[in-house]
Amino acid sequence: MPQNLFTGRVAEEYDVGSSEMYEPELLAATADFLAATAKGGRALEFGIGTGRVALPLSERGIEVCGIDISADMLAQLRRKPGADTIVTTLGDFAVADVPGEFSLVYLVYNALGNLLEQHEQVEVFRNAARHLQPAGRFIVELWVPDLRRFPPGSAALPFDVSPGHLGFDTLDTATQHGVSHHYVVSADRIGQFESPFRYAWPAELDLMAELAGLRFCERWADWDRAPFTSESRKHVSVWERP
Repeated sequence: MPQNLFTGRVAEEYDVGSSEMYEPELLAATADFLAATAKGGRALEFGIGTGRVALPLSERGIEVCGIDISADMLAQLRRKPGADTIVTTLGDFAVADVPGEFSLVYLVYNALGNLLEQHEQVEVFRNAARHLQPAGRFIVELWVPDLRRFPPGSAALPFDVSPGHLGFDTLDTATQHGVSHHYVVSADRIGQFESPFRYAWPAELDLMAELAGLRFCERWADWDRAPFTSESRKHVSVWERP
């Protein structure tokens, strides 16, 4: 796991910079999908952060646990109503252990990309498999980089231009590494931070899952179960422990 960037002011302003991810329809679709997959069992979120998804999932009667590398992000979670029902572990979700078995392990909002090496991402799948009960499922939400939008010579590409947040990506296609450059507007202050990531293709994730002993189940373009196509800009993929 790279050096933790989600500390201090970044953690404090994280929800503001991700305001579009708090739209009620999106959160409802996400929590409904995860709750249906959990089938009443326990759920474990890798990279739980400030609890954007964990809290509405918990409200649906699912016992939710979470792992995050940032104590500051977990502190933001603890300030929110309903957080007392969620058990959290401070650590690297590629290797950290949470007692018991789970019917669902999941990562949302490109959290897998925070691990910058392929072998680290493989370890995430193996850690998920270790925590899953038989027939338990692992879900990953991850963007699909549209390399067609990066013409030769382009320096950066915007991924969000909104009143409270400006975001630009730079990519190195030789290494599958990139950096998201964030500018967060809060009152009369502008905060800036950079978040490195590694992108991985859907077929690459399927191989990681196979190495971890998981089998592919389904892939969708979004939480509303829209079909995944060559034009989809992200995917929600599901694997199962036999």
